Amino acid sequence: MKIITVLLADDHTVVREGLRRLLEATDDIAVIGEAENGYRAVAETRRLRPEVVLMDIAMPLLNGVEAARRIGKEVPTIKVLILSTYSDHQRVQQAVEAGAAGYLMKQTASKNLLRAIRETCKGNGFFSPAIARRSFKQWRNGDAQSNTTAGAALTWRQTEVLQLIAEGHSNKQMAALMFVSIKTVEKHRQALMVKLDIHETATLTRYAVSTGVVECHRAPSVPVMAAQWPVGGIDKPCRTTEPTI
Repeated sequence: MKIITVLLADDHTVVREGLRRLLEATDDIAVIGEAENGYRAVAETRRLRPEVVLMDIAMPLLNGVEAARRIGKEVPTIKVLILSTYSDHQRVQQAVEAGAAGYLMKQTASKNLLRAIRETCKGNGFFSPAIARRSFKQWRNGDAQSNTTAGAALTWRQTEVLQLIAEGHSNKQMAALMFVSIKTVEKHRQALMVKLDIHETATLTRYAVSTGVVECHRAPSVPVMAAQWPVGGIDKPCRTTEPTI
């Protein structure tokens, strides 16, 4: 019997433990590693070479979408399956454009997760039924959006800097995390501000929250109800908690 190797990437220990128990109860799936942030997910994927990565979209330091993008560039044979509490079109589109092979809602993942992993490993895409139905309806009605995500114009490095700024990291801390000089960080930061025409940290943070680059509970300078920004079709308060599986 072929064993499918899986890496679990989620910043919540209890979620990783629940996923591990669920997967290890099967005969054909083996969990070979875990990661608690996006940087670690990319590094562990490069080191362990799992066949499938289960990636939380709301990862600290480097979000799941950007981590999936890097994995796709560095080890394109590995499949990334996104797990999320959100099902809005913007986040699903961002994940697909980043190269994710599938997108599952955490609330219903236990019903579809095993099948999703097996199908993804075969090279097939897999989406939660509710997401698949909505996407089909949009396609049928001819109103599916394309390339309309608010952060689409940013480079992957600018998106990374945006997330780290929103999470409250200093230039020195960002330089250490990104393995570059402080001067390089300052250049990326300046280019980001010019491209977005946003020159205040608090406003950058609100932008990062509104476009899904970072979760509001990881943006210390933005009050929960103040993080409303009508960008890319999102105009609603942040959530501060995530349900577990």
